[in-house]
Amino acid sequence: MTDTPHFPLAAVVGADALKLALCLAAIDPKIGGVLIEGPRGMAKSTLARGLADLLASGQFVTLPLGATEERLVGTLDLGAALGEGRAQFSPGVLAKADGGVLYVDEVNLLPDHLVDLLLDVAASGTNLIERDGISHRHPARFVLIGTMNPEEGELRPQLLDRFGLNVALDGHTAPAERGQIIRRRLDFDSDPAAFCAEWEPAQQRLRERCEQARAGLAQIPLDDTALGQITERCFAAGVDGLRADLVWLRAARAHAAWRGAQAIAAEDIDAVAEFALRHRRRDHTAPAPAPTQAPSSTPNETSQPSEGQGQWGDLPPRALPTGARRDVPSWPKKP
Repeated sequence: MTDTPHFPLAAVVGADALKLALCLAAIDPKIGGVLIEGPRGMAKSTLARGLADLLASGQFVTLPLGATEERLVGTLDLGAALGEGRAQFSPGVLAKADGGVLYVDEVNLLPDHLVDLLLDVAASGTNLIERDGISHRHPARFVLIGTMNPEEGELRPQLLDRFGLNVALDGHTAPAERGQIIRRRLDFDSDPAAFCAEWEPAQQRLRERCEQARAGLAQIPLDDTALGQITERCFAAGVDGLRADLVWLRAARAHAAWRGAQAIAAEDIDAVAEFALRHRRRDHTAPAPAPTQAPSSTPNETSQPSEGQGQWGDLPPRALPTGARRDVPSWPKKP
């Protein structure tokens, strides 16, 4: 942590869907974090840093792209081992992120084994290290925020599914909105302290709203009516596994708490549907190929099977469902 001011989340122009998803993840970290897809220059890291201010500790930790497993989970303290002859744990990135935000830029470029380990710890809230003569366990509860550009490589479907929510940013911003974004950024860069002071009342209202939602979250039941609607829609969407159902239900409850409601309503389920389904939806509704029209034949030709084939020659080819797993916007690669 540093004393460098961060751009307030309340001052971000547009990106309303992403701001909502980030707030829901802050209200209930058990949702499983947020995966942000979009081109470069879309303020993804700015939004993630602004989220840290909405949490209790405000920790914001970035995982470097070239990090090793030891740097991530922690390892043996060589100074204590060589100088004092004792085994001592040296904390890694996961320990530093406890209670705050762990931000992974270009998560699709991380080695798969690191992403898998990262998501396992994010789900369990505990980091267990058994290596180099040490056995250590410590809490690692954080909001995981990952960003990626699918044009530069996809996450494996198994790892993609482990992120709770998924939001895609549109790189085509209207001219008026672009101008407002640039103006606010210039104002922040010229005097960060004054800019943050100007936006502090709005940021404080956002902070208090998240705190109130977290306080009331446990009083909102995960009722069977909401669960029934969600499971039906997950089945209709053809998602694999049951993680979508669980994430969707948790996110709907967090949205109800965000509204200050006492129960999950249909508007809560609808508001988070795309967040939970976008990276899990599979298109099983693609029409099967139209059967080939057989040429007309005489009765004598149709009554006799083809020589050497018997009746098996009459079986039509089996139609296989086709369709893309999800729509991937076309964004330019980084130079």
